[in-house]
This record gives sequence, structure tokens and C-alpha cells, in this order.
Amino acid sequence: MYERTALPSGPRVITARLAGARSVSIAAYVLAGSRLESAEEAGAAHFMEHITFKGTAAYPTTRAVSQAIEGVGGSFNAATDRESTVYWVRVPLREAARGMDVLGELIVRPRLRSEEIESERAVIVEEIRSYLDDPGEHVHTLFDLAMFGDTPLGREIAGSEESVRGLPEANLRAFWASAYRPGNVVVAAAGDIAHAEIVALAERAFGTGEAGRSSFSAAPALPAGERVLSVRRDTTQAQFCLGLPGLRRDDPEAWTLEVLNAILGDGMSSRLFQSVREEKGLAYDVSSYIVDYADAGAFVVSAGVDPGKIGPAVGAILEELARVRDVAVPEGELALSKAYLAGRLELRMEETRHVASWLGGQEALHDRVLTLEEALAELNAVTSEGVQLLAGRLVREDALRLAVVAPPRRGRNYESLLRLPGGPA
Repeated sequence: MYERTALPSGPRVITARLAGARSVSIAAYVLAGSRLESAEEAGAAHFMEHITFKGTAAYPTTRAVSQAIEGVGGSFNAATDRESTVYWVRVPLREAARGMDVLGELIVRPRLRSEEIESERAVIVEEIRSYLDDPGEHVHTLFDLAMFGDTPLGREIAGSEESVRGLPEANLRAFWASAYRPGNVVVAAAGDIAHAEIVALAERAFGTGEAGRSSFSAAPALPAGERVLSVRRDTTQAQFCLGLPGLRRDDPEAWTLEVLNAILGDGMSSRLFQSVREEKGLAYDVSSYIVDYADAGAFVVSAGVDPGKIGPAVGAILEELARVRDVAVPEGELALSKAYLAGRLELRMEETRHVASWLGGQEALHDRVLTLEEALAELNAVTSEGVQLLAGRLVREDALRLAVVAPPRRGRNYESLLRLPGGPA
């Protein structure tokens, strides 16, 4: 169960009380991410996440910020996504006020000093370079571009080296002034603490300030990029992502897609792991995942393989995609996949950080907030027929997109690999 309060001109606050928990976790979602950016200011949302940690009104240095939380044994961090930026802390229960105060400082009272903005550019550039140097990271960025095209959904969240170096300081300050408003924040907390106490702490830490009116452009018709994107790297292993357009975040079939994903590539019992790795020995690591936004999404399979086995590995994955489209999932396998998802969700709900993330993410980004019992009921309602119907809707040969990071090799025609067994659906 949860309680919710919307403070006038302030954050929305949602909490769950976990009796006996010795920690409290607080997640603050700023409803602004890289999707708000133009091509010229790519990386602004991620830059803002970085620069807030350089000092605030009450904690003027990076060391002071970190010691405020780590000095009591807590942990904290932040992450930028396409449609939100989340800051979180986990502290001993007795330090709940400190945890909330640090979040409020980071979001509404950063110092944003010019000299630190300039020095942080180099840090972020090195972060971007680390992604590009890691084939396992780079291939996912490449797939986003193939699926979503040169749009805010397809560009690297951190921006490019050029965009970060050229981002005007005035644009960063304007981004903060518009997006980092108390009324544009969702605060979620989980621990053995009363809702009213969390509301009072949030009201004191964040203050008031109406939400801005920023909005993002609609997603393009998918797929929006090139059918195949590849990058040559002098590596001993090839990395690839193969995927299809998926569902928007609150599509009525979103839970069916969760089950479909579990059947195909989530975990060691999944079809892809058993077929591609265990039976055929084509990959050390193969898995699938879901990407979902307010109005668009993707279903993606990723794998790392010997460069000479890209063709057989892609073929084996396409066989499994065609099979789940053409043949009903046996009831026993469906039940196992649903039990896997239900059990994992239940276990996570024993941890304060996961509960805060569950509540905050739903309040910030979804049409409604589900209790654990409601989520389990949605999961239980998924049928074998529903899974096959959804697979038939999604698994189409013309919608396939492929991204590859692999060593140079002559005569490679990746596009010829994208043929579903039995032809187009």
C-alpha cells in the first residue's frame, strides 16, 4: 500500500511504510530528460545531473555533498534518462531528514559555478569516450539510432563530444531554471517512517515553485533509422543488437510484453539463452530487454559472439522470434515465466530502494500507480493466446533493425541476415 500527497506548487510525494526496515530510501524524479533537448543542446540534461553534485548552497563542495551522505554510511547517486532524471539516497532511518535535505539541495539549490561547469566538460567527454571504447555499451547507442533515428530518442543521452564542448553555459542555466522546479519533481520514499513525516521533510527541503511547461516532440514512426548500422572496432568479439518496434509505456499489452520478454530472453531459463548459448554454443551472453517511452518503444535482443558467428547467431535469434509468433507458448512454460517475473518483483519489494523506485517511477512516468497485488494480478491475467497475438503484431521482417560493433572483415552483408523463417508475418 502507498500514500500520496501533492504539495501546492511543490513536489508530489508518494510513500510506502515498510515495518521494521532500518533504512529509508528516497528517490526524487525530475520530470526532465534528454528528450527535451534540441540537437544543438544534446547532453544538457545529463550535464545538469553532473554539475549539481559540484556543490549546493548548504554543501558548497563535492566533498561536502558526498560526506553528508557517506559520512553516515549511506549511499546516493543520480541517473539521466530520456524523460526524467532521478536522484536517490539510502540512509539509516534516523538520518531521513539529512537524506531529504541533500536531495532538495542538489535539485533546487545547486551553485552552478562557471569554473566548475567548464571543468566538468572534460569529465563528461571522458565518460562519452568510455562508452565509445566499450563495444558492449556502444552497440546499444548504435541500435537506438537505428530504431529511433536522429531524434532525441535516438541520440546518446550524454550527447557527443562536440555538443558537450559547445554547450553554452547560459543554456545549462536556462535548462535548470525551467526544469528543476519543485512542482516538476516527484519524491518517493520507502522505510519505517510515517507518510506525514516524509511530506513535512519534502516540503521543507524543496520549497515551492510552479512546474515549467516544457514538452517534448512526438516519437517518429518506427523504425525510423537505417536497417543496419555497423561500426568497425579492432576487437576479438562482435557485439550486436537485433530488435523491433515495441510498445509505448502504458500500452494495454505492456504486461503481455513483459511475459514475452521473459520467455524469449530474460534469464538463464529463457529460450534464447537455452538455444543460442546452451544448445548451439554461439554466444557467451545473450538476452533481451524492453525499451519504453510515453509514446513509443522497442524490443531488443543483444549478444556477444565470435565475429565469424554473427550470421548463425542472428539466424538462431530470428528462429526463436518466428517460433513465438507462429506457435502458441505451452501453458507450462507460460506459468514458469510468470512465476519468475512475480517472484522477482516480490523479492525486490523487500528492499527500500526498490520500493522507492517502483513508486516514484510509476507516479512520475505512468498513467497510474499499481500496488504489488495489482501488478501481480495484471501479470497473472496474461494468456498464451495474448502472447502469440502480440508476437504476431510485433515480429515483422520489415521492422527488424540491427546494430553491430565488430572487427573489420571483407564482404560482410549484414542486411542479408535479416530474414525471418517462413517469410514476413
